[in-house]
Amino acid sequence: MSKVRRFVRQVLTIARRDFVATVFTPVFLLFLFAPVVIGSFSLIGGLGASAAANSGSDRVRVVAIVPDALARPIAEADTRLRGAFKDAGDAPPELTTLHPENNTAGQARRTFTAHDFEAAAVLSGPLDHPRILYTANAARSARYLELLAQTTLAAQQLGGALPRVATVRELVQVPRPSAGTRNQSAFFAVFGVFFLTLFLAGQVVGTMAEERNNKVIEVLAAAVPLEAVFGGKLIGMFGVAVLFVGFWATVIGRVTSLLPPSFAHGLAELTPAVGGGSFALLFCAYFAMAYLLLGSVFLGIGAQASTMREIQMLSLPITLVQVGMFALATAAASHPGSGLATFAQVFPLSSPFAMAGRAASSPELWPHLLALGWQALWVAIFIAVGARLFRRGVLQSGSARPFWRRQRPIDTGVS
Repeated sequence: MSKVRRFVRQVLTIARRDFVATVFTPVFLLFLFAPVVIGSFSLIGGLGASAAANSGSDRVRVVAIVPDALARPIAEADTRLRGAFKDAGDAPPELTTLHPENNTAGQARRTFTAHDFEAAAVLSGPLDHPRILYTANAARSARYLELLAQTTLAAQQLGGALPRVATVRELVQVPRPSAGTRNQSAFFAVFGVFFLTLFLAGQVVGTMAEERNNKVIEVLAAAVPLEAVFGGKLIGMFGVAVLFVGFWATVIGRVTSLLPPSFAHGLAELTPAVGGGSFALLFCAYFAMAYLLLGSVFLGIGAQASTMREIQMLSLPITLVQVGMFALATAAASHPGSGLATFAQVFPLSSPFAMAGRAASSPELWPHLLALGWQALWVAIFIAVGARLFRRGVLQSGSARPFWRRQRPIDTGVS
């Protein structure tokens, strides 16, 4: 058997051992369903925050102090203008009309202290010279009242109502995605890789702790090269990550099939530049490379820790590294073709994120072949460096020759 085949078998043996030891445990079920727990708490918190926000926003109003003759026209203009807003969250607060008193200016200021509602902006005076008062965070509502006054005044000058236009609307399918759509696709690609690696890659930090505590690492190091141990553990944990992602991808796929057609149409607009099939393959490849790159670095760093407390202290720097790579790749996706984008695509730890974004925004395929080879090279480098640091710093056995330069033991025939 050749040295390479023997090394591969050793790596796969370690990977199978770690995969079985991780998956076939009750704790893995908690890990598998952790998104349900996190999502449940997030949903509860979001509902509470939404209820608190809506309880205050329901009382907010924009107020128009106008004569009774203008109350109906300004309400009709308000209804017409609100039809231009996409949803209720984008629309200004509801309109309330008040009958003017003798001192209109004083009435407008007293409106902000009313008990029935909370005034964000108040319009008073004639429509051609209105006076608008507004609070510090309600400049948008003030501009809406100005537009409302203009629309109502125009309707009055045209005889009481604005002319209605018989509009013909036709949906146009753009054959090529626009620059804005490509940037959105690139961002979602970067975020997808980041989200998966953020949740999964940090798990490899503590894989060496148990081996060190129960002295199994000495047995493994004597039986197989440390490079095989590191590589096998990394591949084993990657298999766990693939199982996790596959399970939740199946669940999410079933759920999204029940969503309305408008949601599917919105997703269809985010067409990647390389095509749907090629992008799916590249996304999986870059997720794998991002996991292996970050995992190999985290595995080498975590192997230096001797206690669980040290491993827990490493969680913050690990998270900061992942967030930093995400920020760098996001900036690169927003400025394709720039020097920053080139740096993010070449730097090993950010390369998978940035290249996933490039797959969504640029149709060329050949750079991805170079990028995947470049990233695989750095995975091998990080594993070799991590194994050497572990050998010299923890096992204190000095530097050993790489596995491909080691001599096979000579069989003397003596038993």
